[in-house]
Amino acid sequence: MISPYRSSTVALLYLLLCCSTLGIQQTSQAVELRGDLSLEGFLFLSDPAWKGQEDQSASIAANIEFYHDFQNNLSFTLEGFYRQDSQDKERSHGDLRLAEFLYYNNNLEITAGFGRIFWGATEFVHLVDIINQTDQVDALDGEEKFGQPMVHVSVPGDWGVVEAFALPWFRERSFPGVEGRFRTPLPVDTDNAQYESSSEEHHLDLAFRYATTLASADIGLYFFQGTARDPVLLLNLDSPQSPTLYPYYQQINQSGLDLQLAAGEWLLKGEAYYRTGQSRSYAATTFGFEYTFTGIAESMMDLGLIGEYVFDDRDNGWLPTVYENDIMGGLRLAVNDMADSTLLLGVIRDLDSGSTIIALESSRRLGENIRLNLDASFFIDMDYSDPAYAMAKDDFIKLEMVWYW
Repeated sequence: MISPYRSSTVALLYLLLCCSTLGIQQTSQAVELRGDLSLEGFLFLSDPAWKGQEDQSASIAANIEFYHDFQNNLSFTLEGFYRQDSQDKERSHGDLRLAEFLYYNNNLEITAGFGRIFWGATEFVHLVDIINQTDQVDALDGEEKFGQPMVHVSVPGDWGVVEAFALPWFRERSFPGVEGRFRTPLPVDTDNAQYESSSEEHHLDLAFRYATTLASADIGLYFFQGTARDPVLLLNLDSPQSPTLYPYYQQINQSGLDLQLAAGEWLLKGEAYYRTGQSRSYAATTFGFEYTFTGIAESMMDLGLIGEYVFDDRDNGWLPTVYENDIMGGLRLAVNDMADSTLLLGVIRDLDSGSTIIALESSRRLGENIRLNLDASFFIDMDYSDPAYAMAKDDFIKLEMVWYW
């Protein structure tokens, strides 16, 4: 049986493709088609913590992007994604990252369809980024997001930009499967998700944002009302021999702020929010800096120093969070060579437990159409009370080759 979600997605995609094809036939405006194909391999440096996991895995993924500029200030963008993984069936999945129409003039922009919105300023943790759901099986750092059905209205002016969002369809978070790495001690049963709202995934979420620039500072303020993107994981004992966790999505109100200030070679950043609706109110903030040394050692290379701090006043016994009282530091190297070589080294340390995560991201282009990415993460002295303890045996090295066309 095809789920309502999948059938609706297929119907929407078909409709959008038909509309865009019709537009291609009727106008000679710009049409762009591009994509990429990636091969990825994980090598884990420790024996797995849970039965069924393996020391290595491989996957293949594809992105296809289509853009068509119609007449009369109208355009359409489509971005489809699919990954096939050798180990974790939950990581084998596809998604409409984007499938939206954009109408624009000098005073107004309106988008409708599956969209993707990013809010945030800091490097390590994006607290205020709340519109799109996290695709947690595709990337450990939470940077990958599902496409969000929305109507988005943006009104620009000399005083800034005002935005309004109507989000009629909620996307559930993905979680690693029983045989996947980076999973919780008990597997998450995503087929048994529960909601506080009787409308479940069809609750109409709303968001409003105001962004402006004052001198050299970029400031964003927003309010969100709707379904929390981060679920509470509750224990399911329907089968005592095989207990699982299930996601429970609550209704929240959240007000947030993001700030970025440029001062010479310094870049000061900050994010904060205040949330109500999850048993008790709480606040979270992250702030820090990035300082760039240009032309180091009389070369073309630039070196950035990054320092950040994050605080969350939730109690781990009530609603656990990995980033509760953590300090972060990093180095960002831009070689500025013909191969566009980059390197980012980051360290995250929990000031309460001493748990430490070291992460490395490096990238280099090979020729005109191929990029090689090497990532690694190491989990050191992980404390049993830390929510990230489940990954204590998941040290890994990941190699990815991406071919762009």
